[in-house]
Amino acid sequence: MSLNRLITVSHLTKDYRTSRRREGVRGGLIDLLRPQRRVVRAVEDVSFTIDEGEMVGYIGANGAGKSTTIKMLTGILTPTAGEVRVGGLVPYEERQRYTRHIGVVFGQRTQLWWDLAVVESLRLLKKIYEVDDALYEAQLALFDDLLQIRELLHQPVRKLSLGQRMRCDLAAALLHRPRILFLDEPTIGLDVVAKQSVRNFLKETRDRLGTTVILTTHDLGDIQELCRRIMIIDHGRLLFDGTIDELRGRVGDRVRVRVELWDPAPASALAECTTGLPVKWEEHDGQEHAVEFSRRDVRAAEVIRHVVNARRVHDISIQEPTIEEVVRQIYRTGVVAGTARSSEASPHD
Repeated sequence: MSLNRLITVSHLTKDYRTSRRREGVRGGLIDLLRPQRRVVRAVEDVSFTIDEGEMVGYIGANGAGKSTTIKMLTGILTPTAGEVRVGGLVPYEERQRYTRHIGVVFGQRTQLWWDLAVVESLRLLKKIYEVDDALYEAQLALFDDLLQIRELLHQPVRKLSLGQRMRCDLAAALLHRPRILFLDEPTIGLDVVAKQSVRNFLKETRDRLGTTVILTTHDLGDIQELCRRIMIIDHGRLLFDGTIDELRGRVGDRVRVRVELWDPAPASALAECTTGLPVKWEEHDGQEHAVEFSRRDVRAAEVIRHVVNARRVHDISIQEPTIEEVVRQIYRTGVVAGTARSSEASPHD
């Protein structure tokens, strides 16, 4: 067991019971007497651990099960099976005590009171979380330093722009200095400048306060910039749990090498240089060319060696697949989570 382990999720499962409704008035009357029930499994046998101070990206398509997982981690939902322990607490059994250790930000919802000035909402949260005066003032100073919120404190929340409100929501979620911050689409709808402001703040929060962050988002730019570790869920099952580099290594095996020559040449001439290698050159003439291959079939160094031995090369660059391309491939093919992090989770750790 890691000495810094904060979150342990073991074989987590969540089922929903739903009613299937018939059409028309007659169908409605039948439903009253003989309702059709069915069970929908939103999360199935998910296990992982998270250490203190980690910033983890948790991604999945709509309906994949990520929001249900987060609701169980925050104590909003009770699992059908499995176990969650966060800092030694079971969220859905010890909610009042547990909520003092977490902060939550949902991109489309606010925890600030709509018609009150921002500072009034913060003062109310100060009382709710029993934050002492010294910590309150220290946190406000920190938030002003990182988010420049002092100029917003006396404005009603309803008059703030989306980016301004998100900055204030982050301050509200971290006012009591929680150990864990849950973020659900924190940059949704924000412009480029506002997104970068939020990202910079989250980095500083991790570095200065050591806050553990679990981030769910559809913006993979957030994941690339903020998270070293990524978990991917689809149809309720954890497909991958590891670093972005490990993700690329598992399924992102396609490599593209761009070659710039001193002297113009057709693509066929470069294809001759790599005869016998399992590569495919793009159809270009001139000085700039590109070749694609699988790193499982041939090493990039071998391809480059054949080219530079046959042609005068001005520049060469290797282009790895983007995170978007890799994630799309995972959804198409499916990858079973088999890393040590996801498999070692145990309620007894």
